[in-house]
Amino acid sequence: MPVNIKRAYEQPRARDGIRILVDGLWPRGVSKADLKISAWEKAIAPSKALRVWYGHDPEKWPEFRKRYRLDLKESPRKEALDRLIPMARQ
Repeated sequence: MPVNIKRAYEQPRARDGIRILVDGLWPRGVSKADLKISAWEKAIAPSKALRVWYGHDPEKWPEFRKRYRLDLKESPRKEALDRLIPMARQ
């Protein structure tokens, strides 16, 4: 069940398969048509508080991963993630 991660600003490719936006914010300056997504799963995205705490600081990455994985085990993120598992198996 390979799942690839790609930035929203990268060009879509035919081999991408199902594309799902996992972010709480729509990418600035990108139209829905250009993004070519099948779904926008805002509920799976890291919380605003976690994003703000992280601040894209590479030194905080290990702790961010731990905190985000814990968040994914709780509602509503868990249910949203559970919906994606069948898609990943296709």
